Amino acid sequence: MVEPLAVSGRAMKVLILADSRSFHTERYLAELQRQGCETLLVSLESGSIEHHLLKRRGPFRVLHYTLAAAEVRSVIDSFCPDVVNPHFASGYGHLAALALRGSDRPMLLYLWGSDILIAPKKSLPHRRKTRMALERADVVVGDSDFLLDEAARIGRLKSRRTITWGLEKDCLRFFSDRENLQQPLRIIVPRPHEQVYNNMFIVRALADLVNGGRVELTFPDFGGQVDSFKSTASVLVGDRLKFHTKMIRPEYLRYAAEHDVYLSAAWSDSSPASLLEAMGLGLIPVVGDIPGVREWVTPQSGYLFDMEHETSLVEIITQLIETDDDHALMRRSNRERIEQKAVFEDNIAEAIGIMRELCKEGEEESV
Repeated sequence: MVEPLAVSGRAMKVLILADSRSFHTERYLAELQRQGCETLLVSLESGSIEHHLLKRRGPFRVLHYTLAAAEVRSVIDSFCPDVVNPHFASGYGHLAALALRGSDRPMLLYLWGSDILIAPKKSLPHRRKTRMALERADVVVGDSDFLLDEAARIGRLKSRRTITWGLEKDCLRFFSDRENLQQPLRIIVPRPHEQVYNNMFIVRALADLVNGGRVELTFPDFGGQVDSFKSTASVLVGDRLKFHTKMIRPEYLRYAAEHDVYLSAAWSDSSPASLLEAMGLGLIPVVGDIPGVREWVTPQSGYLFDMEHETSLVEIITQLIETDDDHALMRRSNRERIEQKAVFEDNIAEAIGIMRELCKEGEEESV
């Protein structure tokens, strides 16, 4: 646990720029507060958690971040944070860099994956904005070495740290040590229905196993493409898919732990929080083979499939159905690795420690 009196005998003040609608933002903010930080969230999105809502200026969404810089500068002057902590390089990171022009106030930038792997490829301006954020940050935090290596290809990083998000320590109690895989095999696909998560690939690949009653597939009942997903999937498997609504976090993790397999076919990822959660809960990871997940999924910890060939996924799931191996060793090993490297509270404490060091450096330079 981090000492609450972190800077000159008072609580460290952290200004966070992030999407106030995001559960990840809410979770991060709450843990900073629990560990003794004074926080203020600034956002262009109108979410349900307490925040300072920035005014959207200009007719185009792409301009909202740039044109909010003066307002953020005013918030900084009023709140006087010890650290400015934007999340997502090409949006809030760029906004923070603009607002901090001419200031030596430290900036800790959190990468979220798509801000490095997808956004900079959209256009030259996207890449330039991302580079500006990366090069202004005193420390850049990513959840995998792969992600930080990709960021370093875009801009020069003064300092970098690999910190995962992970699973709350208390939720490790939901770990399932059942002796046998269930019949039918229970598979949860936790990624929402968005293009990048490629959920329809899974239905196409496993339709015969679903229709034959050999697997039970569960998806979230939300995401921008959920309606089109349901419509297309019904042609392949009728009403045989299961869906879960949004739940409070402990309820969801307890529910997820009732399944045998975690399955993701995402086209782009770093170290997804859902994967680390699944490993801590005892699910068998089955993941599309992309660079961002290879730091966690190896032949000893799970299965990688070729997303260009549906048969690759079918073969893995069929093997799991027909095997007598309950994967107990794999599941216990995965949980131990999460306990060592991906406990959420410990990793946020590590980030707070970095912020404290940045504050000390600033105090020493001002003396």
